[in-house]
Amino acid sequence: MTDLHELDAFAAVARLRSFRQAAVERGLSASALSHSLRALEERLGVRLLNRTTRSVTPTEAGARLLARLAPALGEIADALVELDSLQDVPAGALRINLPRSAARLLLAPMLGRFAAAYPRVQLEAVTDDGLLDIVGAGFDAGVRFGERLAADMIAIPFGPPQRFVVVAAPAYLAAHGIPGTPRELERHNCIGRRFPSGSRYAWEFAQGGRSFSVAVTGALLFDDDELIIRAALDGAGVAYAYHADAAAHIAAGRLQVLLAECEPAPSQYFLYYPSRRQMPPALRAFVDAVRG
Repeated sequence: MTDLHELDAFAAVARLRSFRQAAVERGLSASALSHSLRALEERLGVRLLNRTTRSVTPTEAGARLLARLAPALGEIADALVELDSLQDVPAGALRINLPRSAARLLLAPMLGRFAAAYPRVQLEAVTDDGLLDIVGAGFDAGVRFGERLAADMIAIPFGPPQRFVVVAAPAYLAAHGIPGTPRELERHNCIGRRFPSGSRYAWEFAQGGRSFSVAVTGALLFDDDELIIRAALDGAGVAYAYHADAAAHIAAGRLQVLLAECEPAPSQYFLYYPSRRQMPPALRAFVDAVRG
């Protein structure tokens, strides 16, 4: 198959009608360019250029080839320029896997700003509260709490640390009393959380420099934060929730914080992705947006 470099060299000589000028344009020596063109003619079995000591002109065959070749080479050049531009203007598909809470608390507030800054990036966010292999599942990146990250991933903090609080409606507390310690929650109707794995979440606390958990029970069990808050607001029981979800209701007096002295240390969400020598431009744009 004829080498594309030889065809490009022929087009340059035929267009400029000079080996010397074409050699300067291509960064080659005139003798190397002449040798390349002779090899092309021998392989094709047809003379493409008429050479004299004073001029170089295309033959009839050369002129016909140049007429067909010049637009094609121009298209190739334009395609390469467009490819180069993608490195400067992020574009393409970006798939991210993240829990529903992270999508609600962290991703949603930045979507408008990200879409305006990077209009050529097609962002697909898939919510999943379980754990999965993001590479095997075809995702570019994922979001999880730090303690759930694989060791071989690059990770950067995403958003502020998330606080967790125990809350209940004043009506529920008036009817059932206020728990004074985390262990007293075992006597209360606690709104539980079920993980996708099937396990039930044990509420986490910290006191006196140690961390511990309490396996609470109750009549309600959900896998959705909004349902948990809604049930607590309706006086159905005690809830363990993101402070960000409960803050407005706490400020309005619709929910009351319990056991604040036993609140665990905040947990940090991380954006994580596999190590790559050349990061896709769309992922780089998202990383930059997360870093703010």
